[in-house]
Amino acid sequence: MANKIINFLGLLMISAILLIISIALPVSIMPYFGKLILLLLAVMVDILAFSSRYYAYLLVPIFKQRSRHIILSKEDAYWMATSADSILHRSKEDYIATVYISIPLYLSATEMPDEQKLEFSRQVSRLVGIARDPVRFTSQMYVMNKDSYIQQLRDAINLSENEEAELEQKPDASKDAIERVKGKTAMWRNLLDSISKDLSFELISYASVSGIGSKEYEAVSVAQQKARELMSGIGSIFGITPSIITGMQLKKFIEPDSLIPFSTVTEQINKNLEEEVI
Repeated sequence: MANKIINFLGLLMISAILLIISIALPVSIMPYFGKLILLLLAVMVDILAFSSRYYAYLLVPIFKQRSRHIILSKEDAYWMATSADSILHRSKEDYIATVYISIPLYLSATEMPDEQKLEFSRQVSRLVGIARDPVRFTSQMYVMNKDSYIQQLRDAINLSENEEAELEQKPDASKDAIERVKGKTAMWRNLLDSISKDLSFELISYASVSGIGSKEYEAVSVAQQKARELMSGIGSIFGITPSIITGMQLKKFIEPDSLIPFSTVTEQINKNLEEEVI
């Protein structure tokens, strides 16, 4: 609010300065054409001043586009609740809590016969109508972060190679044991190559519902109550057990780095570059 007032008063001051200059300067110094231009500029600045009260989020970046840092707001866009089961956002004096519900439904209408499609569409219609408040139902595909699994495979390969080296140094080691370790190393390598070759995607269906409160805990409590009612309806319609998404899993729905993990993408890019060099 303080920044809006400063911008508003600053623009009005610029307009007043332009107006004073156009009136005070004599015609011998500034002709009428120049005065007209200054008056038009003053009017345009006045329009910007009054528009800044409602469109500051658009005007401020335009004025500061040449600077290195543009701060639209000093407040956090969102944060995780202390209970780690909802995302909080502040709108003026109220808090808005959003809860995400995982729906473990793995059905595709394209693979159903006509009778089953009709029944499935009826279930979806019931699903949309069970909530009294606005609910968002979404199916989202995101890139799986396989870095930890890839590291486990690399560790298994190192252990297998060390075991193979130790057996080869032993004079009494049998050929069958050596071949068995070599086969295990080859298996881990083939598995690593197949896992690292392409990106893996995961599809998740979820519902999100929000609650408003004057305090954080009030908003979270309202959202949780709505989520429990919604989960009960989803379970009775589809015969499944939905669950509230908690902890770091919530980042899948709000942060791009979780939709496309940067480390996995970087590794894929590096691999493609190595293949081009080779």
